[in-house]
Amino acid sequence: MAGILDKAKQYVVDSVVSIEKPEASVTEVDLKKVDWSSVTYVAKVKVTNPYSVSIPIGEIRYTLKSADSVIGSGTVHDPGSLKANSDTMLDVEIKVPHNVLVSLVKDIAMDWDIDYEIEVILVVDLPIVGDISIPVTKKGEIKLPSLSDYFNKSK
Repeated sequence: MAGILDKAKQYVVDSVVSIEKPEASVTEVDLKKVDWSSVTYVAKVKVTNPYSVSIPIGEIRYTLKSADSVIGSGTVHDPGSLKANSDTMLDVEIKVPHNVLVSLVKDIAMDWDIDYEIEVILVVDLPIVGDISIPVTKKGEIKLPSLSDYFNKSK
């Protein structure tokens, strides 16, 4: 009897492992807003849902690193759902206090950008299977605006 239960358990495990899962990628990270207390960045995350039903997203956890230091992290609870048989673009806003950016002056002064690594974990609720985590990581550069960028916009 134990052999049959073990085979049944293995069948279920193999079936769950082979189930097609949503895929995600960070398409870009950009400066969104600057105010007196912080700088807000936005990470655009593209998620592909292979199922014919929408899938609820339980939460999005994120960590933004620069110069091997965490400069922003947090969790977005209940951000919505993934569209059925489609791509969904998610905007993940990350606030970074100005005092944290001061620690990046050396990196910024060299090339007027911030080298970053972002880690995003989407937790989605698949029917029958339950919650699964979809980790995504991206490295890149965020170009900072210069004074000439502001003056050229008025032309």
